[in-house]
Parts: sequence; C-alpha cells; structure tokens
Amino acid sequence: GGWGSRAAMRVAGRGIAAALIDPFTCGAHHELMIQRETRVNILISMGHFLSHFYFLALPPMFVVWQREFGISFAELGLAVVAMSIMSAGLQTPLGFLVDRFGARPFLIGGTLIMSLAIAGMSFATSYWQIVALATLSGTGNAVFHPADYAILSGSIAKERIGKAFALHSFVGNVGFALAPPVAAALMLVMGWRGTLLLLGLLGLPVVLAVILQSSVLADQVKRETKHGRMTLSQLVLDRTLILFFMFYLLGSMAGSGVQAWLITVLHQVKGIELAIASTALTAYMAGSAIGVLVGGWATDRAKSSRHLSAFVIALTGISALTTLLVGVTPVGGVVAVAMMFCSGLALGGSRTPRDVMLKDAAPPGEIGKVFGFISAALPLGSAIVPVPFGFLIDHGHANLVLIFAAILLAGSLFCMGSAKASASSKQELAAPAE
Repeated sequence: GGWGSRAAMRVAGRGIAAALIDPFTCGAHHELMIQRETRVNILISMGHFLSHFYFLALPPMFVVWQREFGISFAELGLAVVAMSIMSAGLQTPLGFLVDRFGARPFLIGGTLIMSLAIAGMSFATSYWQIVALATLSGTGNAVFHPADYAILSGSIAKERIGKAFALHSFVGNVGFALAPPVAAALMLVMGWRGTLLLLGLLGLPVVLAVILQSSVLADQVKRETKHGRMTLSQLVLDRTLILFFMFYLLGSMAGSGVQAWLITVLHQVKGIELAIASTALTAYMAGSAIGVLVGGWATDRAKSSRHLSAFVIALTGISALTTLLVGVTPVGGVVAVAMMFCSGLALGGSRTPRDVMLKDAAPPGEIGKVFGFISAALPLGSAIVPVPFGFLIDHGHANLVLIFAAILLAGSLFCMGSAKASASSKQELAAPAE
C-alpha cells in the first residue's frame, strides 16, 4: 500500500508540475507561432507590393517615351495592356503548377523575372523592346495570387487568416497608390532609364529575403481525394467556382466603373467642382483600403461561414445602396465625399471575408488553381466597364453610371449567395464519402 501511495503521489506530482508548466509552454509556442506568421506576412506582402507597384510605375514614363521613341499614345498603352494580359491569362495555368510542385519556387522565380524585366527596360533602344519586357514582367507577375494564397493558407493559423489576407490586399493597394508619384519623382532626379533600373533592382533584395527565409513558408495542405486532382475542365465548369468568378467579376466591374467615371459624373450631373469631385474619388479609394483591414479583423472574429456570408451581404448591400443614393439624389459636394467614403469602406470591408469564403470552398490542395482562376476576374472586370460607361456619358446618360454600378453590386450578391449554397451542398455530399 505504501509503495502504491508513493507511486500515486509521484504521478500526481508530475501532473501538477505539467499543469503548472503547460501555460508557459503554450505561451512560448504561441509567441513563436506569431513571430513565424509575422515573417510570412512580411515576405508575402513585399512581393505583392512590387507586383502592384510595377503596373502603375510605367504610365509616368509615357510622355517621355512618346518623344524619345516617336510613337503614338495608342501604342504607348500596349506596354500596360501586354503586362495585364499576361498577368491575367497565366494565373490559372500557373495555379496548376503551384498546386503540383509547391508555391515557393514559383514565387521566387516570378519575383525575379518580373523585377529583372522592369530593370531591363532601362536599356531599351526601341519601344517594342519595352513592350516585350512588359510581357515578360507580366508573366512573372501572374505567379503572385496563386502562390501567395497557397502559402498563406498553409502558413497562417485559421484564427488569423483574415488579417493575413487583408494585409496582403492592403499592401497591394498601397503599391498601386505609391507607384505614380514615386516613379514621377525619381524621373526628375535620374531620368526614366535610371528610375526603371533602380525600381527593377529593388526586387532583388525581396527575392533574396524569400530564399533565405523560405523555411517559414509552409505550402497549402495537400490531400488526395478519391476523384484525384482537379483538371482544367473541372475547374472552369465547376458551378460553385463559376458563381464565385461572376461574384468577383461583377464586383470588379462596379468598382472600376466608379473609379473611372465618378469625377465626371459628379461634375457633369451634380454640378460639383472638379476639386471636390476628385476628393470624393480619393475618399472612395481611401475608404476601400481602410475597409480591407477592418474586414480582415472582422473575418477572424466570425464564428462560422454563415457569419462571413452575412457580413459580405450586408457590406456589399450598403455599398450598393450608398452608390445608388449618390447617383439618384441631389447631393452636395461634402455629402458626396462622405457617402463615397462610406461606399468604399463597405465594399473594401467585404473583400477579405469574400476571399476567405473562396478559400474555404476550394478543394484541399487546389488553392493555387482556384485563386488563379478566380483572380483573373478582377482585371477582366476592370477592362470591361470603362468603355461602355464612357459610351453612356458620351450619349448624355452620365446619370446612369452610378445606378448601373449599384446594379452590378446587387447582381454580385446574387452570385455570392448562389455560390455559397452550391459550396455547402457540395460539402454535404462529400462528407459521407470522406
């Protein structure tokens, strides 16, 4: 009995000690995890910043290129068009490669190709060399969405994935915002050749950092199903993913329409001064950027996918309604600025939960191809709307622009609800098989 009692006491003692030590062990482990995820977010965000920055670093060169190479302004647009087409068109095939071979080598290679192509433009002796290098840079740029989302999904804990996705989107938007003024300022100091060389070479430290820190970049979890890997035809014909594609497409069309023509509409239809109308657009863009961060925080606090979808519906609906009210009511300048800020804030806030919903709907191990396919809807939507909306303005119907933008947002909500229902039904059918 004595030996048993002493043994029991030793066991109990070890249990008490473990209970006392465990909070400290868990705390240290949690701290290490947070530090690791911070490094992941920094590495991924640096590349995503450059991918957006390089797109809008070229337009400030147009006036100088037009004089130096003796080309038309229509030809000048080919550089950005070539970069955009390659970036959008290659995202899906590169997503397949990311899912099969892992994201890290493609992230490193894409960043290197993109950066060296931009630097190479500084040595161009003809404009067509610049177009060719822009095409090459767009090829490298196509890597980021499939590779970034695959790495973030595998490296960030589920309870913090919303903030990680939000930071990823926010930093990309900062890249868009900073590119024109930074490129223009550098051109005044070192000319366009020196500017492109410097900006391109900025990508090399990012490549080196990713290589040296690649051990923290965990890839997405891969799990083979009884149906095997998803094929291209299965991807583009999947009802859920088609509905998500339309959700992204219509939202992009609405946002790009507002960005392209808001100033014109407020000035022509509402009689608002150009300076205040420009401020309204700035407020819309600033609200959208802030909303992305708020949406990331809210996403991580959501209790279920049902909360996420409700959040997206509410915020997209608010953005649509606010945009509609600006279009159909006789608002003044200050009110228009405030309402467009609210519209941008709501729309930006819906973006991160939208991305997390897509991640959750993607089959295991297929995030690269799914995000590659769906993300192509964003530049496509931006390309579709400006011309037909401009046609409306040319024919005296500028008052319809914001109304149609609101209708597009409402249509995107229908697609989102259908996509969510389709994804839930598919998961219910797959559950017994697993």
